[in-house]
Amino acid sequence: MEARYIRNIPALTETECALLQTKKVAVIGCGGLGGYLIELLARIGIGAITVADGDVFEPSNLNRQLLSEVSLLGMPKAAVAAERIRRVNPDVKIRALEAFLDENNALELIAGCDAVLDALDSIEARRILAKACAASNIPLICGAIRSWVAQAAISMPGDGLMEMLYPEGTVLRDKSVLSFTPALCASMQAALCVRLLTGRPVPTGTLLYFDLLNQEFEEIPLV
Repeated sequence: MEARYIRNIPALTETECALLQTKKVAVIGCGGLGGYLIELLARIGIGAITVADGDVFEPSNLNRQLLSEVSLLGMPKAAVAAERIRRVNPDVKIRALEAFLDENNALELIAGCDAVLDALDSIEARRILAKACAASNIPLICGAIRSWVAQAAISMPGDGLMEMLYPEGTVLRDKSVLSFTPALCASMQAALCVRLLTGRPVPTGTLLYFDLLNQEFEEIPLV
């Protein structure tokens, strides 16, 4: 057992830690959710991580995005994420793509992955990602944040979860996000990812909903 993973034990077994090092995941979006996801997955010991984002850091990101710094304003988010992974855990194989997800590149972005994590901020992009995951038979770990609220779920290929979460005509109006909300949501997603990849039971088709303002947690079956 490598010294860097000693504190994973006994919450994870040595066998599970070794298994995680053989897994490949994709994090689509390197902003509020994506920055925390990339950090958590690299530290837990995922073997290979693809990160994708076509955006650059701007001042409005500084209130909540882990990877953003004043000195990095104007820098590509995907490139910064890759460098962060190299500094945190150089054993992780990193593939960084400075591109926004669309219908033309979605399948290529997630090819060969064992799981995909949604760190997007667009309903349209989430639907494209869900369609690509279903076509590729890859589990999608969804996440979304707004002001004080975080939600996460595992969508299995073809279960229609994304359509239930975002029916036609859904519009996102409140774009406020506090510093701690993406940290919680990413932790929920990362935990679901680790459970899934190690073969532990996971609540598929169930929305995990946390209201931090009122300290209320709900598990909502959707599928």
